[in-house]
Amino acid sequence: MNDKIFKFKTIAVDFDGTLCYSEWPNCGPPNHALIAYLKEWKRNGNKLILWTCRDGDALTKAVEWCREQNLEFDAVNDNLPEIIELYGNNSRKITCDYYIDDRMMKMPENM
Repeated sequence: MNDKIFKFKTIAVDFDGTLCYSEWPNCGPPNHALIAYLKEWKRNGNKLILWTCRDGDALTKAVEWCREQNLEFDAVNDNLPEIIELYGNNSRKITCDYYIDDRMMKMPENM
């Protein structure tokens, strides 16, 4: 969707079981391969959203953990400011080009 409007692409990425090997409520060991991929994605001018069920102190710890991995996000559990401005509201659904989540399932097109 936003490839026709913006010059960047956006990934929304989950935390537990995706960026880190989950040890809820603690932060587990990092998924180094994914973190390296996301850093390169961002260096190429694209955007990242941390998209997690964590909130409160658990969310604060996850964001700090990501910073310790030198991984910075353009938004956390929220849409990008550009998307909010484009639509004139902030939908509960995160608008992005790709979702990375350990619980992802894609349905076949001809079901």
